[in-house]
Amino acid sequence: MNSKLNELSNSKTYKTKSMSDTLNLIQELLQKKAALKQDIFQDTKRQFERFKQHLLEEVGTLRHGITDDRIRLHVEHKGEFQVEVYIGSDVLVFQMHTNVFRLPEEHALWKSDYLKEDKERGYFGIINIYNFLAESYLKSRLNDLGYLIGRIFINKDENYMVEGKGQLGFLFRDLTDTQLNDSIIKHIIHVAFVYALEFDLLTPPYDIVSKATVNQMLEQNSRDQMSTGKRLGFKFSAEDKDIF
Repeated sequence: MNSKLNELSNSKTYKTKSMSDTLNLIQELLQKKAALKQDIFQDTKRQFERFKQHLLEEVGTLRHGITDDRIRLHVEHKGEFQVEVYIGSDVLVFQMHTNVFRLPEEHALWKSDYLKEDKERGYFGIINIYNFLAESYLKSRLNDLGYLIGRIFINKDENYMVEGKGQLGFLFRDLTDTQLNDSIIKHIIHVAFVYALEFDLLTPPYDIVSKATVNQMLEQNSRDQMSTGKRLGFKFSAEDKDIF
C-alpha cells in the first residue's frame, strides 16, 4: 500500500512539475516571441505611414508636370493598412499585412551570418504591392485579376529587403546592413510605378475568349463580368518568375 501511495505521490509531483514547466515555457514565449512580433508590427506600421506620405508627394510631383487631365494620377486611402495609387491605366495597391511572418526554414538567408547571429532577425512585417487595371476598380469588375509585383520585408532591426518582379526583384536584396530611409522609399515607389506602366495589357489567346454565355454578355453590359488581367491566359516570361 505504501509503495502505491509513493508511486501516486511521485506521479502527482511529476505532473505538477511538468505543468509548471509548461506554464513557464508559455510565459517565456509570450514575453519573447509575442513581444517581438508586436515590436515588428509597430515598426512596419511606422514605415508604411512613411510610404503613404511619399506616395502622396510623388504623385503630386507627377501631377504637377503632366497637363493632360485624362491621365489618372491620384491616391486613395483605404483605412490604416491599404492605399491605392491610380497612375494612368493602372492601380497600385500598397497593403500592409497585419501579421508578422517567419522565413521558411529552407530560405537561403538562414545560412547567412546575419540570421545565424540572431534568429529573431528572421521575423518580418510585410508590405505588399499589387498591380490592377484602373478600369477594374472604377467599374467594379470583381472578376478581374491583379498581380503581386513586390513585397517589402522589415525585421526587428528595421532592416529591409524587397522581393518581386523586374527591378523590384534584384535592386533591394541586401538585408544585412540596409535600413529604409526616405531616399530608398522613393526609389522603391519609382521602380514600382515604372514596372506597372511598362507591364502592358496583352490580347488574350483567341481560344480563351472564343466562347461566352448569354448571361456573360448581359452582365458584361453593366458590370464587365468577363475576367480581365494584364496577362490573362499567358505565362510570365523568365523575367517575371513567381516571387519566392
